[in-house]
Amino acid sequence: MKLYTKTGDDGSTGLIGGPRVAKDDLRVAAYGDVDETNAALGVVIAGCADEKLVAMLRQIQHELFELGTQLATPQSASPMLSIRAEQVANLERWIDQASAEVPPLRNFILPGGTPSAAALHLARTVCRRAERTVVTLARKEPVGECIVPYLNRLSDLLFALARVCNHRAGVADIPWIAK
Repeated sequence: MKLYTKTGDDGSTGLIGGPRVAKDDLRVAAYGDVDETNAALGVVIAGCADEKLVAMLRQIQHELFELGTQLATPQSASPMLSIRAEQVANLERWIDQASAEVPPLRNFILPGGTPSAAALHLARTVCRRAERTVVTLARKEPVGECIVPYLNRLSDLLFALARVCNHRAGVADIPWIAK
């Protein structure tokens, strides 16, 4: 099987079980931003030696693939996969665990610190963009009810994990100071 099909040379792409749409269609942008979030997590994993964190992020990568598949399936077709409330709840448990490991926040912090923390902050910002794109899409057509909450919690988790990586390495959060 060839990697290229040439069917997208006209600027269109096929949705799962649905029609061809322009590559700049909002639905395509939404699942593209989710795919970029997944790739950003791959960068985090590539530089991470913490096996538990890697396992958690791998699970999230699989869930993001499910989420992207759900977004790539128009409502006229039945989605093969869907993000569920228990997956959102699982992210909340991980946020609570991570938050319990670090000192409470007393001010805004700047992204950075260790390479892993910086990569997690970058993944968080990509995830926030994906969330914004999905919110825009949801104003125009239905999306799964757990997609926005999942992306919202995921960005919170990535922030919490960045703080954990810095804390474990003995690197202090970098406070934002208004000038």
